[in-house]
Amino acid sequence: MSKQPTTDSGIPLETSRKTAPEIEKDDAQTTNLDGERLQKVLARAGIGSRRQVEQWIRDGRIKINRQPATLGVRVSAEDEIRLNGDQLHPFPRPGESRKSRVLLYHKPAGQVTTRKDPQGRDTVFNHLPKLRGARWIAVGRLDYNTSGLLLFTTDGDLAHHLMHPSAEVEREYAVRTLGMASDQQLEQLRSGVELEDGRAHFSDIVDSGGAGVNHWYHVVLQEGRNREVRRMWEAVGLTVSRLMRVRYGPIVLTSRVRMGKSRELELEEVRLLQGIAGVEVSEPLKLKSPVSKEAVRGKKGAPAKSRIRHKPSSKSSHKYSRRDGKRS
Repeated sequence: MSKQPTTDSGIPLETSRKTAPEIEKDDAQTTNLDGERLQKVLARAGIGSRRQVEQWIRDGRIKINRQPATLGVRVSAEDEIRLNGDQLHPFPRPGESRKSRVLLYHKPAGQVTTRKDPQGRDTVFNHLPKLRGARWIAVGRLDYNTSGLLLFTTDGDLAHHLMHPSAEVEREYAVRTLGMASDQQLEQLRSGVELEDGRAHFSDIVDSGGAGVNHWYHVVLQEGRNREVRRMWEAVGLTVSRLMRVRYGPIVLTSRVRMGKSRELELEEVRLLQGIAGVEVSEPLKLKSPVSKEAVRGKKGAPAKSRIRHKPSSKSSHKYSRRDGKRS
């Protein structure tokens, strides 16, 4: 039996999981035409993902004005919202605006991107700054053996839009393979290879050099299926021995952030992410310097020229190896 394909966030590729009768039922239960959907409100406040809130509703864990919440219900600041009996305050107070915080974490290999691991392995959440009244939400995942850039945010709505397949946000990876790819293999990766969950291709590939049996490449994807990069190289007969994400959209991993450490993004960087995700902001930020659409890579419709942002070389590839504490 084939395994259901998922995105890098673990979400099934089907964007709509409800049947027509379920949607009609949800609409019938929506009596408050004002306000916003409960799932969106709680996700934006960082209380839980949209899928998680939906499950809480099904489990009867959420009450609105002392009545069990229903799928599709809309809420406003005047409503009393409780989760497991505890009152929530997802709306900002009058005159205040809720700040969307985004964290860049440099994940080492050997950590899982989950809050709790049944096998007792170390998780990325053990190494993030503590929050009060909110929680960090992972923007996608990196598998156990993959290192590099991982974003977290307190804004569930932003996370949802960044991970949605329609956003086509670019992910750039440094890849070390056992052996050098032929021109034919590289052309296959650019034009597309067949995987068990559909066709996939790299929008850009740059040869970054190497020594001995190890060879480095920088590649760009505009989606995030589970273990997609590794599976694509395997499809053309090459094995990935090291994998590191170095960019997500316009956000690049630099030497400022050591392995296992994090930094919070500046407001200007957060606005760039909101822009490529299509998330509305009440007060657009005036950038210190003009940023053209061409300069904001990682966005759907970016120029056809090379999308690689890091300007890789064989030296930079070896630098990644030293960060991971292993020889190339």
